[in-house]
This record gives sequence, C-alpha cells and structure tokens, in this order.
Amino acid sequence: MSKQPADQLVVAISSRALFDFEAENLLFEASDDHAYMALQQQKLDVPAPPGVAFSLVKKLLAFNADGRRRVEVVVLSRNDPISGLRVFRSAQAHGLDIQRGVFTRGRSPWRYLHPLKAQLFLSANEADVRSALAAGWAAARVAPQSAHASAEHPRELRIAFDGDAVLFSDEAEQIYQREGLAAFQAHESAQALTPLPPGPFKTVLEALQRLQEQQACDMQIRTALVTARSAPAHERAIRTLMDWRITVDEALFLGGLPKGEFLREFEPDFFFDDQAGHILNASAHVPAGHVAAGIAGGAAARQHS
Repeated sequence: MSKQPADQLVVAISSRALFDFEAENLLFEASDDHAYMALQQQKLDVPAPPGVAFSLVKKLLAFNADGRRRVEVVVLSRNDPISGLRVFRSAQAHGLDIQRGVFTRGRSPWRYLHPLKAQLFLSANEADVRSALAAGWAAARVAPQSAHASAEHPRELRIAFDGDAVLFSDEAEQIYQREGLAAFQAHESAQALTPLPPGPFKTVLEALQRLQEQQACDMQIRTALVTARSAPAHERAIRTLMDWRITVDEALFLGGLPKGEFLREFEPDFFFDDQAGHILNASAHVPAGHVAAGIAGGAAARQHS
C-alpha cells in the first residue's frame, strides 16, 4: 500500500468537472441512471472531451513529471462504477495519471474528502459543494458552460482568487451587505493593521505556495488576487497576505468593475469567486467556479437559486 506524502496536494474532482459529460448528463436528467449507465457503457472506448477543469488538472499533474507525486488528483463522483470505467479510460487517453477514484452512484460523495485528505473539491453538483464547504473544505461548483483555459502558457499553472469569502473570511463583506460601501471602507481603513480571518481557500493558496517552493520540473505557478476592493480597503487585504507569509503574483483591486475582461487578460486555468454574478461574468472568458460561502455566496445565492 502506497503512503500519501505529508506535503502532497490532493485535489478531488467530479467527472463532469474534469470531462465534458453534458450530453450524457442531459440523458440522466431526462430519464434515469439505467439509460445513462447504458450510454456510458456503449462509449467505454470513446474518450470524453476535456471539461472546464481539465487544464487545471493537467498542469497540476505535470508537477509529478520527475516521478515524485507532489500532486494527487482523485475522481470523486456521483457516477456509477461502470461510468467510472469510462472516466479512467478517458483520463488514460488524455495522458492524465489519475489512479484513484470514488464512485457513489447518485449518492453524495463529499464525505470521502476526509479519508482522502483532500485540500480542494471541484464538482458540478451544487448540493455537494455546499455540503463540503459547510463541513470546512475548500470547494467550488464548476460552471460547466465556462470558457476553457487558454493554451498560451503550457508550463505555467495560473489560478485567480477572489478575496472576501474565498481567501479571506466574509467579515468585511457582512458589513458591506448590512451598511453599504462607505461603512465598509471606513471599517477596513480602521482595521488595516488587523489581519482578516482566513476563508475556505487560504489552505489552497498555501498548498500552491509550498508546491512552487519545491521547484518541481520546469512548471511554474502564477497566482492573482482579483477583488472588488479598492483603495483604501486594499491595504488590509495585502497586509493579511503578508501576515500569512503568502505571496501572490498579481493583485487587481477593481472597485466593482466587472472581472471578466481582466481575467481574460490574466488567462487563468481557474478562477474562484463567491458571488454568482461574478462567476457568470467571468465564465464567458475563463474557467470559473462558484464558492458558495459567506453572506454573498451562501444565503444570498440560495434565495435566488
């Protein structure tokens, strides 16, 4: 039995996030899982096309090129085991070294995140993502219709994060939602020297920094903070990262401007944000995932779902 290295980055991903199973999913939603299973069995030898998170996974696995498994990608899926055969065959056909998978045939699989010691869970199923977030995992609902990642940076993994409720807690966002922009700016100016509490994705950014510091192969990581904050609220965000001893390569303080076109220029392999409106705008340009956390991404999103 192989033992998981203590510093290994483990990413759990659903089959629909990794591959484009949207046509098959329509059949599942229109009938039952028996027809879906039959179709997947018919297509066992037909590799599924890449999905929204394919580029992210491919580049993460490239950090293992010298034989050391710094990254483990596990398929964690509501698919049945027969459909799981196609997932593994598709991964092999695309050159993805994925060795582990959990297939639960319609049942929520997120509880397996704990024994997998996963730091990140990506799924197209909103209920699974919300359950994982509520239990303390970094998780995001992949937008299946998102644009796919650019192919311009094959040796550079690029990931963009929103700040409040993603990297940071939603402490400041709660003030903004209750009292408005002026109160938010005043509060953040007064608290500029007080680090924000961590959000669900702090651990992901930390893991990426550790991965970068290992100087694996010739792969590089480039990260960006893309936030609606602007001066003077920018200072608390930067000082929080400094307190955590975490660096980002780019910081975009957009003051409420739509994020999509800025993300198009950054060309991330994935972008994480807590607000559904930001994801809708971003997904026209880049792969995006909704972090249903905090006051803006959690309860507010449920009211409008």
